[in-house]
Amino acid sequence: MMTRLLTVFLSACACLCGTAVHAAYPDKPVRLIVPWAPGGSTDAIARAIAQRMSDTLGQSVVVDNRSGASGRIGTEAAAKALPDGYTFAIVELPHAIAPAVFSKMPYDLLRDFTPISMVGSSPLVLFVSGAQYKNGQIRDFLKNGRSSAAPFALAHSGNGSISHLSGELLAAATGLRINPIPYRGSAPALTDVVAGQVAGHFATMASGSALLAGGKLSALVVTGSARLPGLSDVPTAREAGIAGMQFNQWWALVAPATTPIEIVERLRKEALAALAHPSTRERLTTLGINLKGSSRDELRTFMRNEVEQWGEIVRKAGIRPE
Repeated sequence: MMTRLLTVFLSACACLCGTAVHAAYPDKPVRLIVPWAPGGSTDAIARAIAQRMSDTLGQSVVVDNRSGASGRIGTEAAAKALPDGYTFAIVELPHAIAPAVFSKMPYDLLRDFTPISMVGSSPLVLFVSGAQYKNGQIRDFLKNGRSSAAPFALAHSGNGSISHLSGELLAAATGLRINPIPYRGSAPALTDVVAGQVAGHFATMASGSALLAGGKLSALVVTGSARLPGLSDVPTAREAGIAGMQFNQWWALVAPATTPIEIVERLRKEALAALAHPSTRERLTTLGINLKGSSRDELRTFMRNEVEQWGEIVRKAGIRPE
């Protein structure tokens, strides 16, 4: 009888201790890895979410920018982080494209991460120097490019990024000769567009809005299915007669694989609350971002489909893996 009572007592203690440990999460700052340089759309989204989650989690959510290798450096760090709930990451469309353009990957998007939630999506915009073109002058840009003796230099955010593939798709659809130039993110790429060092760069409105509002950039065409609010004079690629360029950039939150499900669900709950908060929506929807959360299963299925679909697009475009 005493042995049985002792067993029950110890089991109860274990349950209480487990509950205490769970209830204590988080008891230190949480890290949100952004695999791109500060100043771009991904960074803006991450900081908006981190600010709200810091309030509701009761601990700071610290944005950790780790750029390089077309987003692979920061994402690899996230994949290899301790699966304890104190590190999660924001991933996006380029991470679904990467397996098709790089022969060796340091992580597997579908295997090495646990989905948390979708964040949102946005079309890309072809930005050029505001000193050379006005909004919507995509035909003039293409005409000048075709008659140029040298290929047009198009900046992109690294090999395999959506801005890189956008340039390749534009060239294939229009006959424009391009010279792709890699950067560590959209912020430095757009700086060189303004300076005239490169002819243009595909990026989201979130990345180019400030320079666009200041007249330093112009927007020529958008990749989405509809024109963007506030850019009624900028046609979609379909309206401009450019085939095969109707797609959106997207963003999602993931945690290292084997992160406890109860912690993943806590992060998902807080992320969804952050996306629904009026200040977050006002801050991000004005940048052309359509905010939309998801279940973990919905995100898992979505990412799997994106990897398959963009793998086929890359193969049809004739881009060989590096």
